This record gives sequence, structure tokens and C-alpha cells, in this order.
Amino acid sequence: MTRRAERVASAVHAAVQTVLARGLSDPRVRGLITVTGVTVTDDLRQAFVRVSIMPAEHEELTMHGLRAASAHVRHAIGDALELRRTPDIEFRLDRATKRQAAVLEALEKARQVTPPNTAEDGDEANSTEGEA
Repeated sequence: MTRRAERVASAVHAAVQTVLARGLSDPRVRGLITVTGVTVTDDLRQAFVRVSIMPAEHEELTMHGLRAASAHVRHAIGDALELRRTPDIEFRLDRATKRQAAVLEALEKARQVTPPNTAEDGDEANSTEGEA
């Protein structure tokens, strides 16, 4: 991505987050929606907005609502951004946050199952090595 595309992506990210925070009138758009990232093509014509939706049972319906509202969102961010042409907005579901949470949860469960080595165990092992 070019430097200009990165700046536009950052501005689009902030503007879309603001529009979503104000809320959309579409009843399909529910739950906690977080903009996790924005990628803009080098020609600045297309912006891919990655969103995370919580809880998971609202994902599919909310994505339908967001895709239907993309023209409205584009118009709203066009007023906020001072660009000659506002990029077309395409929403994409980002499940990376959920995968990270699942991995962290699995690691926490594994840590609870196996007891941690105590300092006493380490000292006993060191003292037997010194005697031999």
C-alpha cells in the first residue's frame, strides 16, 4: 500500500468507526461492531473494512445489514473526508479476534490442568546435581 493509501485507510477507519458508533437505522445491525482494520487499494477506489461482531450469533444478519448500508456509510464518510472521490466501501467479517480469544482460552485451560513447577522442585533438582 502506498503512503497516501495508508493515510486514506486510517481516515476511513476513523470515519467508519464514528458512523457505526452513532448507529445505523437498520434493525439487522446489532451487537458490538468493531472496525479491526481498513485496506485501501492504491488507486483509492475501493476500501475493504474488516469488522468484528460480538456476539457471534448476530454476525450473519449484521453483515447483511452492513453490506446493505455501505452506500449510506460511504456517503457519511465522504462528508467527513476531504477527498475528490470517496472509496467504495466493502465490509468483510474478521474472525481473527475470536480465534485469538479461543487460543488464549485453551492456553489458560492447559495451564490450569498442569500445575506449575514450584521453586522448591527446582532447588531439589539443583541440589542433587551438585552431590553427584
